[in-house]
Amino acid sequence: MTMALVLILLVALLIVGVPVAISMAVSGALGLYMFGGLPILSGILRTAPLSSTSSYEIITVPMFILMAEFVIISGIANDLFRAAAMWVGRVRGGVAMATVLAGAGFAAISGSSTAAAATLASTSIPSMVKQGYEPKLAGGVVAISGTLAMIIPPSIALILYGVIADISISALFIGAIIPGILVCLSIILTIVVLIYIWPDSAPKGQSYSFKEKFESLTRIGPVLILFIVVIGSIYSGLATPTEASGVGAFVAMLLALKEGRLSFRALVHALRKTAHTTAMILLIILAAHIFGYYFTLERVTNDLITWVGQLDMPPIAIMAVILVGYVILGFFMDQVAILILTVPVVLPLVVSLGFDPVWFGVVVVVTAEVGMVTPPLGMNVFVVARYTKMPLNELFVGVMPHVWVHLLVIALLVLFPQLILWLPSTMQ
Repeated sequence: MTMALVLILLVALLIVGVPVAISMAVSGALGLYMFGGLPILSGILRTAPLSSTSSYEIITVPMFILMAEFVIISGIANDLFRAAAMWVGRVRGGVAMATVLAGAGFAAISGSSTAAAATLASTSIPSMVKQGYEPKLAGGVVAISGTLAMIIPPSIALILYGVIADISISALFIGAIIPGILVCLSIILTIVVLIYIWPDSAPKGQSYSFKEKFESLTRIGPVLILFIVVIGSIYSGLATPTEASGVGAFVAMLLALKEGRLSFRALVHALRKTAHTTAMILLIILAAHIFGYYFTLERVTNDLITWVGQLDMPPIAIMAVILVGYVILGFFMDQVAILILTVPVVLPLVVSLGFDPVWFGVVVVVTAEVGMVTPPLGMNVFVVARYTKMPLNELFVGVMPHVWVHLLVIALLVLFPQLILWLPSTMQ
């Protein structure tokens, strides 16, 4: 009865628009009070702030956010789209494909999906619409390309999963590389198929000389170097993700200085935005710990594992049900909140079924990408709509073909776990 009351309260608070962190903290605190009274509640409230935020790996969150802010200030992020358009923009639909490649490049320097969608919306959609692209095709490509920041390292979602699950963030980053490439290729393939079906939805682009193409690479060279420094140092074992994030933020600051755009005002803005985003994430982590303590005391995870163990279903079928649940949750909740709320409960069950926690983390984050572009709360679609003034229903129609192909990629990752686990197994 107590558990049902706590869950009803949590859902009710989320429905009326109370922030996720406050909803989890209030409902979790009520559950703790009903379970053991004021002594247990006060004891956990005194210790949770330190225990939930004292992890050394959490430093990677503000560092990678700051790295992305410095890259945005430098203006190099906009050059990613121009360079990609020069190389593939000549073919029919090439500018849309260039948007995907630019999204992948931005994802490699930013763990924020919404920031990627906002940047791409302001740079690529005006160019595509001007050249005669169908608006819903252009908007759908930008919205889905923004989700690449969730899976291509450095990814804030993967960092949070690693912290919650207490597993190697390095392994998660390296394991996400091949899935990130697969998702990127699947978006491009979907564009090709859509243009084949509706040839008038995308024109041929402008051609460029080889000299212009290679000159464009000099502008994005620093971004490639930054990605190699961060991910290469993690893969080779030269640096931990925490150390690599600090180096990445410093190199990005030097890049902004080199471009002459790091004014005092811009620096303060970057630091303030980083602090704001980090504080929001830490508050959600704190609230999730309060809620998680209640779940632990009620032995929810143990009861769930026992119940699933009695089901006459193969593990792969149970995993399919879990992933469908994540897709449904993504329709209504923020992806960070979903990870923090569900992983402590679901991960022990997944491990008990014989699945690898690194594999599960990458699959869950790829699955969470679907929620970023599906109604009613597809955050990336709302971001694109705000920047372009395009109707939401038109954007959702444009992104749905990508959603179906995305689900096929998830199925591929489930059926062939080595697509995720092979690279981490070769790490130093």
